[in-house]
Amino acid sequence: MGVFKQRVKQIELEFETSSALFSPRGIDAGTLAMLDRVEFELGDRVLDLGCGYGAVGIVAARLIGAERVVMVDDDPEATRLARHNAELNGVPGVLTQLGDGLAATTQTGFTKILCNPPYHVDFAVPKRFIEKGFNRLELGGCMVIVTQRRKWYENKLRSIFGGSAVSSDGPYFILVAERRRREYAR
Repeated sequence: MGVFKQRVKQIELEFETSSALFSPRGIDAGTLAMLDRVEFELGDRVLDLGCGYGAVGIVAARLIGAERVVMVDDDPEATRLARHNAELNGVPGVLTQLGDGLAATTQTGFTKILCNPPYHVDFAVPKRFIEKGFNRLELGGCMVIVTQRRKWYENKLRSIFGGSAVSSDGPYFILVAERRRREYAR
């Protein structure tokens, strides 16, 4: 176990982590780049998809309220620490669920789904995240993904959402795709 403090969006945060989880010594540069591009608004409903120890969801909860944020991960240690870190950072009401991506929650109507997917493996997980995420967004809501592998993500978001805006920060690409149609993705 480790503990670190970090300032994100003018908020002082503290996280307890585990060496078994991604980026245990501090919030990784890709996630920070993504958070730098996202503006949270009071009416937002946010899903932190693959939350790890909870950094993204906790930042969102501090800005828009814990009751407007859901965090999911398939790792029991990650969800345990995400719950603990939500309490540690004053937002114990964040709904944190254990399970396989979007199958972990029945929640819908999100305005933002934020994800730093495991892109050093095959594309099965991010493929599912994108396809199922589209269906959980409200009309006008957006999926925000950070990755180092632009081409595949750009093509997949185009096939499901119709396109995406892409920005970069060093080796990271931040892709934002908006749900513009009512029909569901298959």
